[in-house]
Amino acid sequence: MEQKDYLLREIEKIGMVLRAILNKLFAVKGNLSITIENEFEQTNELLLSETGFDLKHFLTLDESALEEYISRFKGMNAANLELLAGIIANLGDNDNSADNKHILEKALQVYMLCEKTDKTFSFERQNKIEAIKAKLQS
Repeated sequence: MEQKDYLLREIEKIGMVLRAILNKLFAVKGNLSITIENEFEQTNELLLSETGFDLKHFLTLDESALEEYISRFKGMNAANLELLAGIIANLGDNDNSADNKHILEKALQVYMLCEKTDKTFSFERQNKIEAIKAKLQS
C-alpha cells in the first residue's frame, strides 16, 4: 500500500511540474524580453530541480537510450509522457536555430513512446504527431 501511494505521489508530482512548465511556456509567448535560450534554460533547471530530469542530456540521447532514460522515472506514465512531449515540441516550435529539427525529432520520439505505452488511442496526440512530422518534412 505504501509503495502504491509513493508511486501515485511521484506521478502527480511530475505531472504538476510538467503542467506548470507548459503553462509558463505558453504564457511567455508575448514576452519578447525572454529569449528561446532562456526559456530552454529555465525549463531545464525546473525539470532538473523538481524531478531530476535533465533535458539537455535527454536531447543528446539516441532513441533506445531515450527510452531507458525515461524508464528511470517512476512517475512517467502516459499522460506525463505526453506533457513532456508537448514541452519539447513547444521548445522546438519556438526555436529558430538549426537545433529546432533535432528538438522536434525528440518530441516525436516521446510521442511515439507514449503511443507504445498508452493503451488508449488519442486523436489529439495523433494530430500532434502528424503536425510534427509535417514540420520535419518542410
